[in-house]
Amino acid sequence: MRQMLLGLFEGDAEASEPNRPPAPARQASAATETIVSEPPVALGDALAPARFAHPRANRAIVLGQARVAYLLRRGQRRTIGFSVGADGLTVSAPRWTTLGEIDAALREKQRWIVAKLDESRERQQRLEAARIDWREGASVPFLGEPVVLRLDPRQRHGRGGAVLDAGDGAPTLHLGLPHGATPEQLRDTTQAWLMRQARRVFTARLDHFAPRLGVRWQKLSLSSAGTRWGSASADGSIRLNWRLIHFREPTIDYVVVHELAHLREMNHGPRFWQHVQDVLPDYAELRGELRDEAVPRW
Repeated sequence: MRQMLLGLFEGDAEASEPNRPPAPARQASAATETIVSEPPVALGDALAPARFAHPRANRAIVLGQARVAYLLRRGQRRTIGFSVGADGLTVSAPRWTTLGEIDAALREKQRWIVAKLDESRERQQRLEAARIDWREGASVPFLGEPVVLRLDPRQRHGRGGAVLDAGDGAPTLHLGLPHGATPEQLRDTTQAWLMRQARRVFTARLDHFAPRLGVRWQKLSLSSAGTRWGSASADGSIRLNWRLIHFREPTIDYVVVHELAHLREMNHGPRFWQHVQDVLPDYAELRGELRDEAVPRW
């Protein structure tokens, strides 16, 4: 079954060096890579250099004003590739490539690498700041707005249930739980309510946009994937990450339209993006918002 996926963290990036011809005569580097010393750097760099460290780093290099400890992997590939994600920099290289060639490739791409590492660090800081403290009075984003959690010991909404009270002030989610409820109970009850809202909102937006794209969707499934916002299959099945319900409706619309457009084009070619733009002229701005906004840590 053909399927297209939309990545959860579009900020993760990868680049590769041009193909290098194989060199059978070269010997593979030692099995255990070691952190190498770099030449002295300028005084300004030495005073307060940026530091990036992969948790499983086995090599390090100074790139401009940054010291980067990265994970080097050897494998059956023809090029040197760089990938920047939540853990930091990973370098994938052919078994025959020398360490000197890897260092040279890193320095050639140093501006790109450091910029991506900066972006990744900032994103992780935003994610950590968005971590939810599961207690009464905590807030959870719902459709782009904070909703305050309140325990309802009278359980007037039913045991384990939840009801949103928009009121005149900050919206409040009344949880049908006693004051002695555990953080896990608060989390699970809130998640169940958010997932119900996600199915309701996603269904309405799919029904709204499908006719505009000239397609028919057949089935909606909610996903808890850690790396994907959504996916579409050629049979009309749509999967959307329920955590999208944290975002504003226009941001949700971008993912909905993205997946519906795949029912016309199962690729990311020019025709696919034209379908998206025909329905959402500002899709690029919404895509950036999806990439930059911090999803609450659960």
